Amino acid sequence: MAAIARYGMRMVPDSAEIIRQCRERGQLVEGPHVAQFESEFTRLLGGGHVMAASLEYGRMALLKVLKALQIPAGSEIIVPALTFWVVPEITRVAGLQPVFADIDPATFTLSPAAVERAITPRTRAVLPTHLYGLACDMDPILALAKKHDLKVIEDCAHSLGATYKGRMVGTLGDASFFSFQAFKPLNTFGGGLAWVRDADVAQRVAEYIAAEPLPTEKRVEKVLSAGWWQRTFIRPTVFTYSLFPLWYLASFTNVKPDRYLWEKVQRLDPQPPHYGGKFSNVQAAVGLAALARLPEFIERTRRHAKVFDGMLGDIPGVAIPRIPEGQTHVYYQYCPYVPDSAGLVRRCIRRGIDVAPMHVDVCTRMEIFGWKGPATPGAEKAATSVQVPVYESLADHEIERIGRTVREELLKQAKR
Repeated sequence: MAAIARYGMRMVPDSAEIIRQCRERGQLVEGPHVAQFESEFTRLLGGGHVMAASLEYGRMALLKVLKALQIPAGSEIIVPALTFWVVPEITRVAGLQPVFADIDPATFTLSPAAVERAITPRTRAVLPTHLYGLACDMDPILALAKKHDLKVIEDCAHSLGATYKGRMVGTLGDASFFSFQAFKPLNTFGGGLAWVRDADVAQRVAEYIAAEPLPTEKRVEKVLSAGWWQRTFIRPTVFTYSLFPLWYLASFTNVKPDRYLWEKVQRLDPQPPHYGGKFSNVQAAVGLAALARLPEFIERTRRHAKVFDGMLGDIPGVAIPRIPEGQTHVYYQYCPYVPDSAGLVRRCIRRGIDVAPMHVDVCTRMEIFGWKGPATPGAEKAATSVQVPVYESLADHEIERIGRTVREELLKQAKR
């Protein structure tokens, strides 16, 4: 049977035709779709100011928001200990000092109690990450922010479409940012978007975006081509004979070949040249089509997660993802805790299922930050979870196969 990759890509069926039409009209770079995309995104979020901010990276939307908020240089910003390393690094590029607060290991999201402990007279902002598709517990975080006069910037890279007490994530604080990288909840082959509540801050964000250069057609074509190749390599028939053999062989060693697929951990000041460039018209055209199908994408992924809940939830020692009351989950990742997570990963890979270790970073471990503050046991525990493929493009029989394989391996282990 074909191997199943850990990541999938949400592709609109007519995306190739959308790209072809933009190319024929000479509208790969500029055109009417960016404004339309921003308008439709505003409608989805229910208001505020929305600005597409980058050709390749959602992190650039964060940088522009931080600069537009005009937080004094050297101020502290509270960041989850469990997040992608680029997020706190971008806060440093913006002239701020990231301070790591622990997460709730049951939800993988920022702990309000840890936020409160991290606040000092130098704190000016907090950056909750809605990790894996579930919102942080925002009410107490917002109450702390109000009490201490802190700005709240939401990281929504994993969570488009999730809600907190009836409100869309990304609209709860002062600002937010979204990522449209190929494997994210909305795929435009890269790029990002900023949401801002205040009109004056939004105007400054817009000015920073306007100062970015337009990408060349060649660069836009390169972004589209990279997305096409990513999609090709994760299709089961290709993945089985391309990357998967490396994963299979590595399961018998201590080598971790997947680390070579991720961006090198490094200081981002000065900003790498390829970080610049405006969001393109063709990306917006693809994004508009994807937004129309977002409810369908989310519903299918939730159905997959429900299958896993039923197949894994009764196994001793397994903790399936928990959804707090009043919240909804969009399952960018399905991350249970299991006994001997490293062993489960190896055994599932040998059966053709690319179950993977937790893929974001425990930033308090990382040399680049040199963290000397309090320990973060919640983030350390989260690092023991696994991610089980749950993405929308998996067929029902593939979801059944994944769940059955993981269940069988866990039950075998329980008998040992």
